[in-house]
Amino acid sequence: MAIVHGIALLALLPQNITWQAIAVAAFLYWLTGCVGVTLGYHRLVAHKSFKVPKWLEYFLVFCGTLSCQSSAIEWIGLHRHHHAYSDHDNDHHSSSRGFWWSHMEWMFYEVPAKAEVPRFTKDISGDPVYQFLSKYFIPIQFALGFVLLAIGGWPMVLWGIFMRLVLVYHTTWFVNSATHKFGYRTYESGDRSTNCWWVAVLAFGEGWHNNHHAFQYSARHGLQPWEFDLTWLIIQGLSRLGLATDIKVPDQQKLATAKITP
Repeated sequence: MAIVHGIALLALLPQNITWQAIAVAAFLYWLTGCVGVTLGYHRLVAHKSFKVPKWLEYFLVFCGTLSCQSSAIEWIGLHRHHHAYSDHDNDHHSSSRGFWWSHMEWMFYEVPAKAEVPRFTKDISGDPVYQFLSKYFIPIQFALGFVLLAIGGWPMVLWGIFMRLVLVYHTTWFVNSATHKFGYRTYESGDRSTNCWWVAVLAFGEGWHNNHHAFQYSARHGLQPWEFDLTWLIIQGLSRLGLATDIKVPDQQKLATAKITP
C-alpha cells in the first residue's frame, strides 16, 4: 500500500503531467470505480439489485477487478459481511472503532471476517470466471500497465495505474468511513450510516449511504430528487437498452415507514 501511494506521488512531477495521461486516468477512474466497483461489484453482484446478461455481468466484474481492491470474491464477501453486522462488534470496519479504522486501518490486520468470506459467497465462489479474475487480479493490473506504457510512456502508467488506484481506493474507503460519520440520516437503518453529498459526488452515488443501508436491495441510492446518483442513471440506461431487468427499488410505503421522525 505504501509503495502504490509513494509511486503515485511521482505523477505530480512536472515532467509526468500531461493532459493525455490525466484524461486516461479520469476515464479509468470512472470505468473501474463506477462501472466496476459501484455498478458491478456492489449493486449488481453483492446486493443483486438488478439483473443483466451473464456476459455483461462478467464484463462489469472484470472492470471491478481493475480497481485492484483484493479479489472479486473477497470484496463481495466482505461487503456482505459488513452489511450483516454493520457498526457492530463483528463488523470488520466498524465506524465505532474510529474514522481511520473504518477508512483503511482494518486492512492491515487479519480480521476474522476474511475467514467467513466462503459463507457469504456461495453463489459466486464456484464460478470459473470469478475464480480466474480473483486469482489473477494483480497480473491483470500489470497487463493494463504494459498497455498504457506502450501507448503513452511512464506518465500514462503513473496516472493511469498508480494515481488512479489511489483515488479509487480512497473514494471506496470514504464510503466505509465518511458516510458513517458525516452527513444526515433520513431513514432508520440500525447503524450509523449517513448520507454525505461529497462522497456521493466522488463515488458516483454511493455517498447516499444511509439510504442504501436502510434499503440494501435498492438499485437506486439517491432516493430524493436532489440526491444525484450517476450509477442509478446508468442502470436506467441499461434498462432502456433491455440489458437491466428485475430492478429493485423501495415503494413509497416502505420509504414512509422507515423514515426517521424529527
